[in-house]
Amino acid sequence: MRVLLVEDDAMVGAALVGRLEDDAYAVDWVRDARSAAASVQTHTYDVVLLDLGLPDVDGTELLAALRRGGEGTPIIVVTARDDVGSRVTSLDGGADDYIVKPFESVELMARMRAVLRRRGEVTQAATLDIGDLHLELDSHVAILKDGTRVELPRREFAVLRALMSRPGAILSRTDLEHQVYGWGDEVESNAIEYAIHGLRAKLGSDSIRNIRGVGWMVPRQEQGA
Repeated sequence: MRVLLVEDDAMVGAALVGRLEDDAYAVDWVRDARSAAASVQTHTYDVVLLDLGLPDVDGTELLAALRRGGEGTPIIVVTARDDVGSRVTSLDGGADDYIVKPFESVELMARMRAVLRRRGEVTQAATLDIGDLHLELDSHVAILKDGTRVELPRREFAVLRALMSRPGAILSRTDLEHQVYGWGDEVESNAIEYAIHGLRAKLGSDSIRNIRGVGWMVPRQEQGA
């Protein structure tokens, strides 16, 4: 999943990027409202994390402009402003959630999952389930039919999460790279293939289907099938 982080504080931004990448999110980090608006126009994001104290335009104005323009991406305000007025203005202006700094990173991750769940992107609070394959979103563990727990490296987890979020859909290499890598990440030409090879070795060759020349998919199936 891809996240746009709008945060002008270098220390806070770096810490959030590190935490999000540890949780296998692809992150694009911008530091002002103008860059944020341009990014939303040219890229597709699953979540926007928006600071209010931006150097060029107040975050509440950016939020209102995005919603007026029809932008439907979930937006979570991440700010040091703890007054009721700022909360009300942001939520009435179209924010999906509001979290006050400082906060524990696990709380932000939980709020992101909750927002995605409300938008229909995540079916359960902490797992994705396709047939007999279960993926724990918080622990990066895949659970097989026989109960075996397989801990996945970050890239493999991100690829599997992207595929399991859209069962039955064919995702190309470009689609998966967009979900796995943020700006500035070095992407080797065979990185996605390597991750899928690792997943199939651990989860079984039928877990991910290769559609030659097009991409990959996790077959849609009924529980217990």
